[in-house]
Amino acid sequence: MRDADVVVIGGGAAGLSLARRLTGPLVRNRRPLTVALVDAPPGALRPPPRTWCYWEAAGGEYDGVVHAEWGRLRVTGADGAAVVRDPGPLRYKMIRSVDFERWADKELARSGCLRYEAVVEDVRDVPGGAEVCGYDDGGAAVRLRARWVFDSRPPHGPGPARTTLLQHFRGWFVRTSRPAFEPGVAHLMDFRVPQPRHGLAFGYVLPFGRREALVEYTEFSAEVLDDDAYDRALTLYAAEVLGLGDHEVTAVEQGVIAMTDARLPRRAGGSVFPIGVAGGTTRPATGYSFAAAQRQSRAIAAALAEGRTPLAPDPHGARSRAMDAVLLRALDTGRVDGAALFTGLFEKVPAPRLLRFLDGRTNVLEDVAVGLRTPARPMLRTAMELPFLPRRTAERRPVPAGRPPRP
Repeated sequence: MRDADVVVIGGGAAGLSLARRLTGPLVRNRRPLTVALVDAPPGALRPPPRTWCYWEAAGGEYDGVVHAEWGRLRVTGADGAAVVRDPGPLRYKMIRSVDFERWADKELARSGCLRYEAVVEDVRDVPGGAEVCGYDDGGAAVRLRARWVFDSRPPHGPGPARTTLLQHFRGWFVRTSRPAFEPGVAHLMDFRVPQPRHGLAFGYVLPFGRREALVEYTEFSAEVLDDDAYDRALTLYAAEVLGLGDHEVTAVEQGVIAMTDARLPRRAGGSVFPIGVAGGTTRPATGYSFAAAQRQSRAIAAALAEGRTPLAPDPHGARSRAMDAVLLRALDTGRVDGAALFTGLFEKVPAPRLLRFLDGRTNVLEDVAVGLRTPARPMLRTAMELPFLPRRTAERRPVPAGRPPRP
């Protein structure tokens, strides 16, 4: 006997998005499903509030919970030269996790989605489906059976890979005493910060008004920093690069994202499927995940509505992952100057095409056109050597508490 047709594990962006689609009218009107969502009890296993960014045209399905959006994008090179682009019709959007969760909770309550709070310890195939085993906040055993299980718990670590870098960051939500920001312009990469020996570092500024913004320091490198090092970098960036003057830090966000060419399994059992970061929604070359999680959840919902096995396609596709593998290796070896490469792409490639490329939604000819704007010789050398490099399991690095992935 089943407790539900579908169990979704995890109440983050991927889990909530999928549960909402499976209980929404597009599925309910064709093939009604009993859906259960299992989330960790309040406490250490739940990530702190965070933000999710993505780009799309105006009028998107989540516009009602978008906290802020920007119609222009800026990238500043190490020499201080700035490139400002209008990506129309696309806009850069931010959703706060607290807003998304509050909205999704209301949607799921209206749809009759079953809700459980439990720490999931094991998911295994059983005759006719799968079983989810764990315990609730009081220590009592929780067992749920379903025909299908979708598991968004983060993987224990990156699998065997030729290259694994970490995108790690710390951001301050700041309020300044005088106007210091340009509303409507998202500063995606500001390379006027000291660069690590391997990888790259940049500032990131999302203004909410003339006196309020999210200011972040980000690195692509092999090791995370301690909190003091992030704060020193942010203090330097805020004072000497941005010239913010007197300001108040009202909140902090921090995260670590694995940027790797490891192969992630699309299936964890006959009836069990990883989703979200565990299911490959994070783009290896950028760290963005939210838009890919939406594509993945739509594909799963469509399959179940049609009575098919819900094996979603790779959210980014083989061609995008191959290009990302080349870029990661080129950055890790130091063959390309990351700051110059990204600044050059924003200078030479039309912004809408570049954003679609970064989201894995360009065709072969467009991919070639973008590739021609990168340093040809080091990228070609890297592409030629990749097939001969072994995949190795990287040493597992501990991630300090309070540093969730940023989808």
